[in-house]
Amino acid sequence: MRKYILILLVMCGGVLSMQATESKDLLKKAVSKAELKDLLIRDQEWVPYPDYQDRAGWEALTADFKGELIHNGEEFLDYAWQVVELSDFLEYERSGNRNIMQDPFGANNNAMMALVLAELAEGKGRFLDQIMNGTWLACEMTTWVLSAHLPAYQTNKRSVPDPNEFTIDLTAGDLGSFYSWVYYFFKAEFDKVSPIIATRLRQNLQERILDVYMNRSDFWWQAFDLQPGGLVNNWNPWCNSNVLLTFLLLENDPDKLTDGVYRTLISADEFVNYTHEDGACEEGPSYWGHAAGKMYDYLDILYLATGGKVSIFDAPIIKNMGEYIARSYVGDGWVVNFADASARGGGEASVIYRYGKSVDSPLMRQFAAYLFERNEREHHIPRGRDIFRALESIRLAEGLEQTRAALPEFNHTWYPETEFCYLKNEAGFFFAAKGGYNNESHNHNDVGSFSLYYQNTPFFIDVGVGTYTRKTFSSERYDIWTMQSNYHNLPLINGVAQKNGREYRSKDVQFDPKQSSFSLDISGAYPEAAGVKTWRRTYELEADKLLIEDDFQLETAAEPNTLHFLTWSEPEITADGTVRLQRDGKTLILTYAAKQFKPEVEKIDVDDVRLTRVWGETVYRFSLVATKVEKRGRYRLAIGVE
Repeated sequence: MRKYILILLVMCGGVLSMQATESKDLLKKAVSKAELKDLLIRDQEWVPYPDYQDRAGWEALTADFKGELIHNGEEFLDYAWQVVELSDFLEYERSGNRNIMQDPFGANNNAMMALVLAELAEGKGRFLDQIMNGTWLACEMTTWVLSAHLPAYQTNKRSVPDPNEFTIDLTAGDLGSFYSWVYYFFKAEFDKVSPIIATRLRQNLQERILDVYMNRSDFWWQAFDLQPGGLVNNWNPWCNSNVLLTFLLLENDPDKLTDGVYRTLISADEFVNYTHEDGACEEGPSYWGHAAGKMYDYLDILYLATGGKVSIFDAPIIKNMGEYIARSYVGDGWVVNFADASARGGGEASVIYRYGKSVDSPLMRQFAAYLFERNEREHHIPRGRDIFRALESIRLAEGLEQTRAALPEFNHTWYPETEFCYLKNEAGFFFAAKGGYNNESHNHNDVGSFSLYYQNTPFFIDVGVGTYTRKTFSSERYDIWTMQSNYHNLPLINGVAQKNGREYRSKDVQFDPKQSSFSLDISGAYPEAAGVKTWRRTYELEADKLLIEDDFQLETAAEPNTLHFLTWSEPEITADGTVRLQRDGKTLILTYAAKQFKPEVEKIDVDDVRLTRVWGETVYRFSLVATKVEKRGRYRLAIGVE
């Protein structure tokens, strides 16, 4: 019955958010706690990789990658381990700079990853001293939590690490699973030097991860006490997948293992509950690998640890969550980006391939093969601190390499609950727009905004987000220009921009695949001060152009409305009612009624490295300022090929 209700809602154009908070509870329905205890494979017998001492096994597993792995590790044989000083933590409080602490911390963790994989591949002990050095240093650290995350979880509300209060964030979770693998693979080798090394590491993992996870329920990402309207984002599967691995690699008491694994299962269920049935990632492609991708890792680990007996890979929502990353790819490395997501990147080929294999999605497998051919053939193994992903990429490499590469083929993709719409045509246009509400994870005030690509080149853009600072996730977030609707492709109504908050949302959303059109009333995304009754924005993609229409009614008309557009290329006002945009040898023309608007162009100097890596040092805001102040009206624009 639920299927037919959803179809009816979509056909009528009304989209409810019921699916986002519906208690699907797929994991809890798949297995009870008592059943889980019987199904969990004991004593790490589920691990699909050879023991460290099994050199023949490692020779076979790493045959095609051994040289690369050893070379990467050799770069760190003389690595000078960096001390993260107290002042590095304090810098977040003093200036808002996170990187002062994160850079040396990350450098150490990256070194450890390369050293561990090199030693597993070579097996001669050359890298063990450095691995022990890095392990000892990690145990010496007061916390594995980032300076930016400590205040939310420590009683002192400071970025000063409290040695008496361990907490779990993204990085602490990563290092929990990372060092659990180190313990699993190298305990016997460490013991040959001194039993204290492995004993100390095991104690750290118990105190920092296992005990904390079992004794605390107040981490927001656990979602154990999720309130109506509460948010669950990538933190949930990211942390839970790491905690799950830590339990499975360390805990051999059947009751304690079952308690820990089942507790992660209850928490991870809330991420699937929160996610819309259509599977779209509201955080955007940049976060997919940490959101749906990490949820997949969680499910894959659980599948391995139960010999395939606990699985929800046949659930449509799980497949939808995976295929989102393929459908959001524009071409030439560009992706559809909303919110804090970047317009470039999104998803590792090996993760997408594994996911597609588990949910039986040829679309994902072929897309993964495309990314592998385009980006990763020379650097197949993921860098960073995720040993599980790295080893899985090696284990399944042959299947990926033998898969036919292909991009998804579609004219439209419609996510009815998340309210994302993608339209493509044979002329080379790729259009993307969104509805939704202004309290989504990594939210920007962007209800009704759109992006437009022509032959894989962005012309009308969503700039994304700059380098994270203290301000990014604070009450001052919407003081940042990239977060504001004025710097998205949206109207300024009566001089008033959109407002952040769950109540500020789209209304009467409609999608017509036959007409290649997407329309919605965005008036609800603006505060009362905008004085707007209705503002219906309609997009229609024709064979050679995109049509945009704004039909509005205002309660009051105090100031001229302004239509803002963010562009990558400099707008050239060439004649009355005509604007030319040129980029990469391609040209688009925007036309409008000259009598209705006065055009303005603002050059925006970009000096944030996170943005300059994508857009260079300049983007532009092109604005059409209405020549009349009126309570009712209609604006029509077209964007087409010259």
